[in-house]
Amino acid sequence: MALFLASDHGGFELKEEIKKYLDTNKIDYKDLGTNTSESVDYPDYAKKVADEINNADGEGKGILVCGTGIGISIAANKFRGIRAALCGDSFSAKMSRLHNNANILVLGGRVTGSALGVEIVDIWLNTPFEGGRHQKRLDKITAFEN
Repeated sequence: MALFLASDHGGFELKEEIKKYLDTNKIDYKDLGTNTSESVDYPDYAKKVADEINNADGEGKGILVCGTGIGISIAANKFRGIRAALCGDSFSAKMSRLHNNANILVLGGRVTGSALGVEIVDIWLNTPFEGGRHQKRLDKITAFEN
């Protein structure tokens, strides 16, 4: 699995905490920026991650962080094949993978503490898609895109 991370300035600090968790757990990732807390435009970073996932032949996942997570999730979900889920709790993170096969986890750096953020990432990365009755629903979403 290829894992891609990005944030805007509002999510930079939480992204850095997530990177520490990934490094500690020896999980490979590619950081697509931003690399400072100076103001940038979140749609640019949503596009970077969405493009990488769409080039990874179904094997890519992403983590995006902005101030609230709202703007960057809206931007990411504009791209074909992207199922970005904004999660502020562990249960939502689990269900976004289990039932929705989300390929991007979105967090709000200004509304989610680092300990909870890392917990959400851990659950999200370790929850498989259940498939079954949920796949037909995803197929309908894909049909909407087409």
